[in-house]
Amino acid sequence: MKDIQWYPGHMTKAKRMMQENIKLIDIVIELVDARIPLSSKNPDIDELSKNKFRMILLNKVDLADSKVTSQWEKYFKEKGYYVYCLDSRKNTGMKTITDMIQEACKEKIERDRKRGILNRPIRAMVVGIPNVGKSTFINSYAKKACAKVGNKPGVTKGKQWIRISKNVELLDTPGILWPKFEDQEIGKKLAYIGSINDEIIERTELAYNFIEFLKNNYCNVLNERYNINEELSSYDILSEIAIVRKCLVKGNEPDINKASILLFDDFRSGKLGSISLEIPE
Repeated sequence: MKDIQWYPGHMTKAKRMMQENIKLIDIVIELVDARIPLSSKNPDIDELSKNKFRMILLNKVDLADSKVTSQWEKYFKEKGYYVYCLDSRKNTGMKTITDMIQEACKEKIERDRKRGILNRPIRAMVVGIPNVGKSTFINSYAKKACAKVGNKPGVTKGKQWIRISKNVELLDTPGILWPKFEDQEIGKKLAYIGSINDEIIERTELAYNFIEFLKNNYCNVLNERYNINEELSSYDILSEIAIVRKCLVKGNEPDINKASILLFDDFRSGKLGSISLEIPE
């Protein structure tokens, strides 16, 4: 499979914008996808967020394997992050996030108090790679549609300040990937969840890789969803999915490309079940 690379010009601009705004910020809240918490964590953000309080939100927990998510929660807590697991499409748990922000920034609040600065809201920057659910989280947290929402990368283009309460203000930023994936496995996982635009990757080859992963880690998932024999090769399995789901071209031949789209749609919407793509070392 050829190397996956994707770093459009607007991401360079977004990174520069984050560098300029970081001095205004008390805490950085990073959303990661609970199915790939490490692969969806941008290493550039660690560099940008030095000397800031840090929170990790494991989003889309409803789509991830709950046993594995518990391991990730422990992993990040041990690294010194405040951690919370959520499904940002639901409004539950938002008060807990506010309490965590207050707890994380208590030293800063105390410093302000000693200097006679009272009730200044904590300023949080919300960051994350494309398609990780950042805008959905902000809208749930603010209880109104402040951020544009889309299920494709690159919907948030500019920065915007959002007042959550008298205690918390959020700065939304565009989703940024890092310029180069040193590890192609990371690129693949990002493509599986849809953080890399589907149009620029070899979708069928990606589907073969994904089928191999499922066979090795979540056997019987494909059989349960499509009623097919998982002992077949990845190529034959994808052909079978095409036939079962009537993805056919002229002459009733299986449409492999269409079957690949269907497979990833089923995975991303949770129809294959709760699946995590990586576990902590």
